[in-house]
Amino acid sequence: MAQAQAALDEIDKRILAELTKDGRASVSAVAEAVHISRAHAYSRISKLTGSGVLTRFTALVDPVKAGLRSSAYVTMKVRQQSWRELKEFLRKIPEVHHVALVGGTFDVILLVRAEDNLHLRQVIFDQLQSAPGVLDTQTFLVFEDLDVR
Repeated sequence: MAQAQAALDEIDKRILAELTKDGRASVSAVAEAVHISRAHAYSRISKLTGSGVLTRFTALVDPVKAGLRSSAYVTMKVRQQSWRELKEFLRKIPEVHHVALVGGTFDVILLVRAEDNLHLRQVIFDQLQSAPGVLDTQTFLVFEDLDVR
């Protein structure tokens, strides 16, 4: 059963925008940016966290500066009954940074990051193409990541 979507008002949306810009922003800084009291900001952030709208605070890492100079999106066609097993398999591969189950020409899209093209090739050929239920893969090399936010 699907969970009910939280009703977000303009204040909630502005709080989320501030936290998206800087997840380490203090409650006071968020309150000031949104033009509400600190207590009100704290209450709103707690409500957003409790309702599951805010799921976690995390750091964004520049992959190139972290030594991951090669990236690719890999699409997969998989046997329909194998996606649960495949999902668990993919979670164990540290080079897989994002997994999306999709509808369309293929079933899964992965973002894979590696030290260099040789490492990327090894991950794709030795691990991803032999993953449970994988019928076909296609690789799209990323030339540059653009920050659009």
